[in-house]
Amino acid sequence: MKNKIYGYVRVSSQDQNEDRQLIAMNDAGVDIRNVYIDKQSGKDFNRPNYKRLMKKLCEGDVLYILSIDRLGRNYEEIQNQWRIITKEKKCDVVVIDMPLLDTRREKNLLGTFISDIVLQLLSFVAQNERENIRKRQAEGIAAAKLRGVRFGRPPKEAPPDFGDYVQRWTRNRALLSDILVELGMSRSTFYRRLREYNLSLKQ
Repeated sequence: MKNKIYGYVRVSSQDQNEDRQLIAMNDAGVDIRNVYIDKQSGKDFNRPNYKRLMKKLCEGDVLYILSIDRLGRNYEEIQNQWRIITKEKKCDVVVIDMPLLDTRREKNLLGTFISDIVLQLLSFVAQNERENIRKRQAEGIAAAKLRGVRFGRPPKEAPPDFGDYVQRWTRNRALLSDILVELGMSRSTFYRRLREYNLSLKQ
């Protein structure tokens, strides 16, 4: 039976575009019908289409990915999946952006050694960069908070006629649930605005 060529594409979220990876697959000669796409984080390999792909792979098949971080972000798991694909399933892997990571080349000991070294280095860089991004994001958020920047949705302000809503509620002319819907407020926000309203009456 003729060996098959597959492609794997991953984007981190539903609103990201996979076109660049698909174009690369097409340029490499991978049939679009054999390309498996996941729109999911690369933190682990619990992805539906990746699992389907792994079931399809047979000895001698070739798997194309655009770059090593499309396979995943976790250093140890990338190493483990690479071992499963190349050693257990006896398939080849081609990383389009990194020609040195093409297991079809140099099947001798030196070729395998070079591929393993490059893989380890790139896997480490991918995970390290992800951790650095998280660190920079955390530092940026902390610095913004020190400057007084507030995150999340702005708090819902009480309308000028808030007192009328309060009176309807306190005089049992309307349910609190109905009042909340009319105001577009959560229960906790309503009670905060109620405290502010009561304080304003005392001033």
